[in-house]
Amino acid sequence: MNTTTLSHEIADTLRTEILRQQYRSGERLPSERDLAARFSASRGAVREALSQLDQLGLISIQPGGVRVKPIEEASIAILGPLLSLSDTPNLLLVDQFLQTFAAMSALNAREALTVANTEQLAQMRAMVAAVHKSGTEVAASQKEWVEFMEYLAEVADNLVVRLIGNDLKAQFVNRMVKEELKITLKKKAVADVVQSLNEGLETGDRDIFSNAVLHYFDQLRAAVIETLNQRLAI
Repeated sequence: MNTTTLSHEIADTLRTEILRQQYRSGERLPSERDLAARFSASRGAVREALSQLDQLGLISIQPGGVRVKPIEEASIAILGPLLSLSDTPNLLLVDQFLQTFAAMSALNAREALTVANTEQLAQMRAMVAAVHKSGTEVAASQKEWVEFMEYLAEVADNLVVRLIGNDLKAQFVNRMVKEELKITLKKKAVADVVQSLNEGLETGDRDIFSNAVLHYFDQLRAAVIETLNQRLAI
C-alpha cells in the first residue's frame, strides 16, 4: 500500500472516530509516533492524514500537539461522513439539509424570475409542465425536479449559492440514493405547487414563485422524514 492510500485510510478512520466523539472537542489526539505505531505507518503518512483532517476543520495542528476542534467549526465536506455514521441517516441532519437547500432554491427562484429573458421564461414554463406531468412519486419525478432547480440556479447565476449547493448535493444525494426510499407526495400539494409556479411565471410575482419552491420542499421534507421514521420503527 502506498503512502497516499494509507494516509487516506488513516484520515478516514480518525475522522470517523472524531465524528463519533471517541475524541471530543478540545482533546488531544495521540502523538504522530503513537499513531504511526497503531496504523503500522510511517510518520510521513500520519502527518499527511492529519493535514487532511486539518483541511476539514476537524483538528488544529499546534506545536504542542493536535487537538480536536468543535464539530461546528468543520467544513461542509463532513456532511456526507456524518450521514454515513449509521445505517439510517440522522433525521435531524436530513431535515436541516432539506431546509437549507430549500432556502437556497427559493433564492435562486426569486433571482431567476428577476433576470430571466423571454426565452428563459418559456423554458421555465415548459419545465414546470414537465414536473406536473411526472407525477407525485419522488423517484419518478426526481429527474424533472432536479433539472428545473438546476435551471433556476443557472438563470439566477449566483456563484456562491451554486457552489454551496453543488457541495451539499454531492454529499447528500449520493447518501440518500442508497436508502432507496419510496416516497409519494400528496397529489393536491403537488398541484398547488405547480399552480403557484405558473402563477408566479405569468404575473412575475417573485414571492409567489419562490414560496412555491419552498412549499415543494416542505412537502418533500415531511415525506422523507416520515418514511425514515417508519423505517426506524421496523
